[in-house]
Amino acid sequence: MRTVLRGALVVDGSGGAPYRADAVLDVSPDDGGRIARLHREGAPGPRPGAAPGSGRVIDADGLVLAPGFVDMHAHSDLALLTDPGHEAKVAQGVTLEVLGQDGLSYAPVDETTLPGLRRQLAGWNGDPDAAELDWNWRSVGQYLDRLDQGVAVNAAYLVPQGTLRALVLGWEDRAATPDELERMRGLLAQGLAEGAVGMSSGLTYTPGMYADTAELTALCEVVAAHGGYYCPHHRSYGAGALAAYAEMVAVARASGCALHLAHATMNFEVNRGRAGELLALVDAALADGVDLTLDSYPYLPGSTTLAALLPGWATAGGPEETLRRLGDPAALARIRADLEVHGSDGCHGVVADWDTVQVSGVRTPALRSRVGLTVSQLASRDGVEPFAAFTRLLVEDGLGTTILQHVGDEANVRAIMRHPVHCGGSDGLLVGDRPHPRAYGTFPRYLGHYVRELGVLGLAECVRHLAATPARRLGLRDRGQVREGWRADLVLLDPTEIADEATYEQPRRLPHGIPYVFVDGVAVLDDGRRTAALPGRSVRLTPPT
Repeated sequence: MRTVLRGALVVDGSGGAPYRADAVLDVSPDDGGRIARLHREGAPGPRPGAAPGSGRVIDADGLVLAPGFVDMHAHSDLALLTDPGHEAKVAQGVTLEVLGQDGLSYAPVDETTLPGLRRQLAGWNGDPDAAELDWNWRSVGQYLDRLDQGVAVNAAYLVPQGTLRALVLGWEDRAATPDELERMRGLLAQGLAEGAVGMSSGLTYTPGMYADTAELTALCEVVAAHGGYYCPHHRSYGAGALAAYAEMVAVARASGCALHLAHATMNFEVNRGRAGELLALVDAALADGVDLTLDSYPYLPGSTTLAALLPGWATAGGPEETLRRLGDPAALARIRADLEVHGSDGCHGVVADWDTVQVSGVRTPALRSRVGLTVSQLASRDGVEPFAAFTRLLVEDGLGTTILQHVGDEANVRAIMRHPVHCGGSDGLLVGDRPHPRAYGTFPRYLGHYVRELGVLGLAECVRHLAATPARRLGLRDRGQVREGWRADLVLLDPTEIADEATYEQPRRLPHGIPYVFVDGVAVLDDGRRTAALPGRSVRLTPPT
């Protein structure tokens, strides 16, 4: 099957100057879809066409042809299986997502560990029952095989360090023994051999947060040996942010592992206007030879679970132990002191400001009236103190509540997205009544708001950040740019119209200005309409030779 994209302005992902060309996409059963030819405007010879009955020509005059965007931080681990059409990302021009983020996901698991993970992650991913999803995988390879049965976009996977800890130590707050560490290293090596592209951590989430620097370094040595990268959600985005970033750089130096800083930002009032300090640390590491990249989303609020604000000691032992402590007066008093006086590690070392914590989703339908309210507003409505409103909701919703945390700084967001090693990542949660709009708007928001409207980035540079730089981090040698012979993961967009439409009140509104998206040469968005095609597959790590 041949498709010709005629007269497009090619922004090829290299950061170089755009040029006009016709692009020929060929799809074969043996090699998928590739860019067979780029015929530049004014080049000698006839313009390419499609033979009658064997292809099509799309008039791309006025449109930009760009490489498909890579979401370097996605939480679609279950969404891709329950809704493989995945319109939330297809409509944004995303052709590849990286899953297994923040140290917690569903592979590798066993029969003992999986139920606890499902409960802990319900606020991120929902918890579909057996009628909606066959939970028949256990290893990383089996999970990737499930993706290979057909999804809309390609997907890579990171072995989650917290999941490894849950498998070996459970949810215990202690150091791993030498034997336990070796078992984690073995499970990690197996996951990488089966195709995972690296390892993630969630160092403000249990049980991953209980690992010390030495344990993380020992695990990253395994990642480095397999040619993968380490993607940490580090220990603090608040009071201890710079020290937390420095710890991750130290792990990369000691282990020789490539480092990708997840949703890298400086949040809370204590870090307002301090992005330059983070970027100075990044630049020093790069100058010293550390292989380092980072991603961010173009919004101010963060998004997580309400339970994530709890101090780490309060969640030791897993969800059932957490709920037990929430019913223990002595434990509650200690939790309150950590949140409202000392600064909980779960809240990034910052004293909780209940005005900034807004409910975005609940697991229990009877609690939907809470959605959209801050904890302070809940407390005022119910005639209780904010801490009581917080703990009551945790218990009533079985820890399944998701929140927005309004703690970002616009100057920091803009400064970080300009850095040359920056990539785009939505960190988008797709479940809940009012999920963060970044799940539906991140990539059009970069190109519409920050490129066209504000001029923070040029179009060619932004496309490099959203496609080529992340593809290079993933070790993909034939994706991320518009080049002859490369994979035909492509986007046709209108640079004058592209814009995000998702809002905090209506977070599932799809963007506009992206009429065509191709995954492996197959149209998954055609003239603005989602097709039935599911050409996406797992993208697996190629071991170093």
